[in-house]
Amino acid sequence: MTSQGHKIALPKEQMTQGLALALLLLLLGLAIAGPSGLLAWNENLQLRDQRHAQIAALTEERDILKNRVGLLDPNSADPDLVSEKLRSDLNVLHPDEVVLILPTQD
Repeated sequence: MTSQGHKIALPKEQMTQGLALALLLLLLGLAIAGPSGLLAWNENLQLRDQRHAQIAALTEERDILKNRVGLLDPNSADPDLVSEKLRSDLNVLHPDEVVLILPTQD
């Protein structure tokens, strides 16, 4: 110790303290900007919200398709839907029908 009460640090102690400080700074940097840090949380929350919206849209589409499958059940098929499917899939028309082909609007 010096006469003013300061402790003289040896080079080995200074190096150890420097490495400890560097390690703490590295851990702090990873806690803020790392792959699971504070900055990544916002991105993960936005991604989660997008996924929830996508799941809601897919659930709605699934329900619509499930309804159409139920209407096409062979035991109790909906006549209007069967007629629609025949006309669109097999190009079937009645003799008294006229087909109008409209140009696409781009």
